[in-house]
Amino acid sequence: MLSLTAVKREKRGKKVKELRQKSLLPAVLYGEGIEEGIPLEVKEKEFEEVFQKAGESSLIRLKIEGKEFEVLIHQIAKNPLTDKISHVEFFKPSVSKEVVAEVALVFEGEAPAVKGGGNLLKETQSVQVKGLARHLPHEIKVDLGKLKTFEDKIFVKDLVVPKGITILKDKDDIIALVVPPAKEEKELAGEEAVKEGEKAAETKTSDGKEKK
Repeated sequence: MLSLTAVKREKRGKKVKELRQKSLLPAVLYGEGIEEGIPLEVKEKEFEEVFQKAGESSLIRLKIEGKEFEVLIHQIAKNPLTDKISHVEFFKPSVSKEVVAEVALVFEGEAPAVKGGGNLLKETQSVQVKGLARHLPHEIKVDLGKLKTFEDKIFVKDLVVPKGITILKDKDDIIALVVPPAKEEKELAGEEAVKEGEKAAETKTSDGKEKK
């Protein structure tokens, strides 16, 4: 299990900006057995390294001034201008209650239908799952080798997850497929025609005459 060290945070409100200037991230811990959220600060670089490996569905060991908690990285906030992480929420789950988490899909292999000139379409990059925290998968693999023809599709029901884990998505939703180039070009052409028609309609006055 990955480990991350944090310290209790004294700075609040606008003073949090001072932490970010020192490459520290403001964070909070809440969850089972924690009555009030515990304000924390973590080193930005260390957190990013752990988050890259753990994601939002793997338990990590959070060390806080001599105490240890098994937690999930529940949520991160990012600066809309820089796209850098600005705040982190850690969640200590119950050992007996199910939790919901977002799990990344990892697409493996090559789709044979692509070699026939098709275009691979990935309908989603992640799925929400529900289960006990200790059973949550870090990732779910998708075998693209199953897409041998343009008629083949990979559905939610084809995904393999650990026992006790439920995917919170319709089982018949499509995860990936390969479409013929002609079909894709036809759809694009159709969309362009609709846009041109709407544009032409906007140039007409209420009496049906075109503006000059």
